[in-house]
Amino acid sequence: MEYNTTRPNMIISEYGRNIQKMAEYIIQIEDRERRTRMAHSLVNIMAIMHPDARESVDLKHKLWDHLYIMCDFKLDVDAAFPPPSPAELYTRPDRIEYPQEEIALRPYGKLIHKIIKEVSLMDESPEREVLIKNIANHLKKSYLNWNRDSVNDELIAEHLELLSRGKLKLSEDTRLSHTNEILGRNRPVNTRPKKLQIGRPVNNQSNTNNPNNPNANPGNRPPSSNNNTQGGRKDFRGRKRP
Repeated sequence: MEYNTTRPNMIISEYGRNIQKMAEYIIQIEDRERRTRMAHSLVNIMAIMHPDARESVDLKHKLWDHLYIMCDFKLDVDAAFPPPSPAELYTRPDRIEYPQEEIALRPYGKLIHKIIKEVSLMDESPEREVLIKNIANHLKKSYLNWNRDSVNDELIAEHLELLSRGKLKLSEDTRLSHTNEILGRNRPVNTRPKKLQIGRPVNNQSNTNNPNNPNANPGNRPPSSNNNTQGGRKDFRGRKRP
């Protein structure tokens, strides 16, 4: 028997061992025309194995690149796409340099610093006061993402002044949103209507004219046929009730 430990490693394992063997067989075909025809057939088989990628624009280009890679770049056929370069395939990508900026309070993020900078350049106006309050509410909401207990407005005002370098300040009579309101607590529960019970009256007021209904109006019950003036209550058949 042939075990996987004795077989060569598969270059692209997602296509399986049989596709790898077909690619190795195509390299050994001497006739170029026949080799090209077999390569096109193998690419079509590879496309059938991945039906979820048929809508991709560069699917054929990707499959031909995979075939060249599985053939160790030794495949010489007339293909619609040129073979990729081995140096381009095994070259490590360039390192991405992440921007390093000084942020006074990192939990609030970098975008809020840019917003504060733009608002600090505005002239005194009612619109500017509204923006300052909205920024303070956003700072309070961001602060509660890290501390779920509580936060006072004085601390948020201090942070706002620190981030704006003293250019934005909250007035003394400004009140920010409550913590429960920001966290979504104590919301009113939506009252849903009760489901109707099939085969039963909706309430005690319905079917009052039905003599079999125990909650029916006694005045609408049929009169008793009891003519006996002696004590005790009798039903409509004249039998004495216990």
